[in-house]
Amino acid sequence: MRRERREDGSCRRAFVAAQRSASTEAARARSSQADARVGQRRSEFLPTISTSAQLGTRSFNTASMGIEVPTTDPDGEVRGPVRSIDMRAQISQRLIDVPAVLRWRAAGADADAIHYRADAAADAAAERGANAYLSVLRAEARISARQADSSLAAELLDIARQQLAAGVGISLDVTRAESQLADTRARLIATRGERDRSVLQLRHELAIADGAPLVIADSLPAPSENEPVAREDEIIRMALGHRGDFKAAVTSSEAARTSARAAAAERLPSISAYADHGSTGRNTDRLLGTYSYGVQISIPVFDGLRMESRTAEERARQREAEVEAIDMRRQVETDVRTALISVAAAREEVAAAQARLVLAEQEVNQARARFRQGVSGNADVITASMSLNSARDLVIDALTSYQMARVSLASAQGATAMLK
Repeated sequence: MRRERREDGSCRRAFVAAQRSASTEAARARSSQADARVGQRRSEFLPTISTSAQLGTRSFNTASMGIEVPTTDPDGEVRGPVRSIDMRAQISQRLIDVPAVLRWRAAGADADAIHYRADAAADAAAERGANAYLSVLRAEARISARQADSSLAAELLDIARQQLAAGVGISLDVTRAESQLADTRARLIATRGERDRSVLQLRHELAIADGAPLVIADSLPAPSENEPVAREDEIIRMALGHRGDFKAAVTSSEAARTSARAAAAERLPSISAYADHGSTGRNTDRLLGTYSYGVQISIPVFDGLRMESRTAEERARQREAEVEAIDMRRQVETDVRTALISVAAAREEVAAAQARLVLAEQEVNQARARFRQGVSGNADVITASMSLNSARDLVIDALTSYQMARVSLASAQGATAMLK
């Protein structure tokens, strides 16, 4: 799919959040745990080597306890205790074990699913980081708007005072202007508090210490008129190929299916080779060598219906995983369609808000000109300025909604973490 790549601040912050957030680090740790479990399953197919030694073991017989029984010892009855030494080494190797092979494959599929969930966690962290950065940009834009409002209110107050001093104005105009100026300053203070809280949230999402420098050098960009828009089916196809949560659901379904096969195959015989070599005797200068080797075949007969219960459990888990995979596919399609609707609606909202802002600015200019000429009081100017304040906020909110909709669309495609 053709997509316009914008190297804006939200994309850079999304990439940083995807790499450094606590949820991403935790997901990576779970991935390492899954890899370790795969190694545990793989170890079942490697040779098992062990050694043992029994030195100075004391043995007693019935004669040492005062019980006389016939003996077969050609040297006479040994009463004991008798010291004995036994040293040996064992090695075993599985040759054929179908359930173990299937369990190994299921563990590998589970590990892949956890890796995909880690990708999904990184993408979710990237979305949170991008949205937190957009919240900071919105707060910065509102601060600029409130500063412009304060400048206008201060200008109106100065005009009202000049007209009152010249005898062509009334004190009510001065009072109105002072009230308007106080209101805009209060809004400016509240907006700065909002900006500070947004910055704290952004630091949290980016895992940046409080004392570390953080530069906000961007502004809310407007929609591009020539931005290409891909078809819905193409975007859904890309989302199904990139979304970590969907791939995790599909892989988990495959792992559950393999685990069910492994449980059903536990009745199959297993074959392994073994060898044992050692030395035993009463002292180190009279040790006798012993050894044994062969091939062992194990066939399960009855284990209290454990295998049947395990097979039923794994088949139920398989059905659950298949249902979740189907539901996740529907969720991906819903997320993409919802994000596309949000992007289209946000573009129209931006256009409407910008048109209203132009009219509000014209209204303020006309009312201010009438007030300067003494044709009307400043009530019309204050009313127009309040309308201008609302229009500015609408533009800021529309731009923020549009950028957040773009982030949601990228997240629906599983591509937020790839934005840089």
